[in-house]
Amino acid sequence: MNEEMLRAMIRESIARHLGGDRPAPLAGAETPQPLAVHASQYRYALPESDGPCIIEPGVTCNHCGYCQTHGH
Repeated sequence: MNEEMLRAMIRESIARHLGGDRPAPLAGAETPQPLAVHASQYRYALPESDGPCIIEPGVTCNHCGYCQTHGH
């Protein structure tokens, strides 16, 4: 699995979670396995920052969302 296929799986998972249309699969891509939803991945509605990361203050926030989840 390459990075493009992983990104497609993530986009599809987010679309399913939000109830939107499913994006078209990549040509030649394997059919992704369904992903289980786990409570640790639900995101809280916290404001995002353009400053330092809350989890690792030595780096700039890259909006990964880890600080908005239970993360375990």
